[in-house]
Amino acid sequence: MDEGPWAVLVTSEHGGNDVPAGHRALFHGRKALLDSHRGWDPGTLDLAKQLASGLGAPLVGSTVTRLLVDLNRSPHNPCVFSEVTRPLPRRERLALLERWHRPHWDAVRAAIAAGLRERGRVLHLGIHSFTPVLDGVVRRPDLAVLYDPARAAERALAVAWAQALVSALPSRCVRRNDPYRGSTDGLPTAMRRERSASRYLGIEIELNQRHVGRSGRFPAWVADTLLDTLAEVLA
Repeated sequence: MDEGPWAVLVTSEHGGNDVPAGHRALFHGRKALLDSHRGWDPGTLDLAKQLASGLGAPLVGSTVTRLLVDLNRSPHNPCVFSEVTRPLPRRERLALLERWHRPHWDAVRAAIAAGLRERGRVLHLGIHSFTPVLDGVVRRPDLAVLYDPARAAERALAVAWAQALVSALPSRCVRRNDPYRGSTDGLPTAMRRERSASRYLGIEIELNQRHVGRSGRFPAWVADTLLDTLAEVLA
């Protein structure tokens, strides 16, 4: 990481569980679903704002529930729609993509292009969180770094960052590509297809939702440690 400073972009695809007014009828009686991990990634938008502020980076975020349309899935992926919206007529599903999905992805593309013009290289940090228990299985990681191991620069940064996090958080479980793989379909994966491996790095940070407090936020050590260790790795 010694070729000069990176332009950094922070995104939050699942920052809220808001239902736009025109679609509320779809979610009548589904408040519990909206409030669950299937409706959003608790704590992530606030964390993304802290990271963007600390890094002096732009933030592209959304508070629309992922149950309407999932901004971290490619538009052709069947999982871009949930069980609530998948049964809708094709015309209505395309309208959801046009109204909510396309603007988010276009904003990310624009921010990447601006970073490339300014610095020549962009580090994209996608901020997400995961439920502590899924289908009865306890998920051990407290924090995870997701990346595509086939891209050498991305792998090098992710490995170094994870090692720095392990050193900084000896009592926490820090993992790489767990509980998800960083190369599966998502926003960074799509952006990798559009940009060279030497100019674009897409890293997703996954936090265990058991650390989200009653305030709906992660404790201060999360943002502080991510910022300190990333600065160490990029130095």
